[in-house]
Amino acid sequence: MLLVDSHCHLNFPDFNNDLENVIARAKSAGVGIMQTICTEMAEFENVYSIAERNDGVFCSVGVHPNDSGKQKVVLAQELIEKTSRKKVIGIGETGLDYHYEYSDRVLQKHSFLEHIKAGRATGLPLIIHTRDADDDTINILKEEISKGSFKFLIHCFTSTKQLADISVELGGYISVSGIITFKNVQNIRDALIDVPLDRILIETDSPYLAPIPHRGKRNEPSYVVQINKALANLKNISEEECAKITTENFFRLFDKAKII
Repeated sequence: MLLVDSHCHLNFPDFNNDLENVIARAKSAGVGIMQTICTEMAEFENVYSIAERNDGVFCSVGVHPNDSGKQKVVLAQELIEKTSRKKVIGIGETGLDYHYEYSDRVLQKHSFLEHIKAGRATGLPLIIHTRDADDDTINILKEEISKGSFKFLIHCFTSTKQLADISVELGGYISVSGIITFKNVQNIRDALIDVPLDRILIETDSPYLAPIPHRGKRNEPSYVVQINKALANLKNISEEECAKITTENFFRLFDKAKII
């Protein structure tokens, strides 16, 4: 049973002391593919080096919305240039985060649009973070797709059924994290019920959001096993079938990974 952790942050300090063991545990658990996600341009070289030296590890290039105000807004061309690297398979994470307001909303939107341009130009999927910003996220996606198609994924889904349904209608995918195992998130599980099986991926978003029974501890890619189990239960399919489907979905969306 091959599992994919489509979104983790292996460059974060939480993994500084035991990264090799973390990756080894993931592979022992059947997690043969991991995508480590870039959140700032300043960290890209470190992110890429982790992917480059580890089989089965890929990466993205992008600026998290909470970091979009720390520097001049990244331009599409800067992102596009990085995608020439062999193991860069996605653009992001990008999007909108109105929960913490760490970055000005205007800057977040500008950065989001530049990432969309890069995704459209390269054909690589856009990895979208959206928190307390459903309306603006939906409006931007609709408007930009009307100008020219691009692939996208709503990562670590914590939003409304409306966002899930519209994302799927627009051709997007939904990624499920350890939050699906938490007790008080029936609204999120309800929103995921009608998402077609061929549009769902799984992720840990580690080192954050460890699933039950590991909640409160550092999360890591091996724990995607619990997320797969929870999604299988929600969709009333076997864990093996869920792993097969989500892995196939990953390679369909992040199709650059198939040729490496």
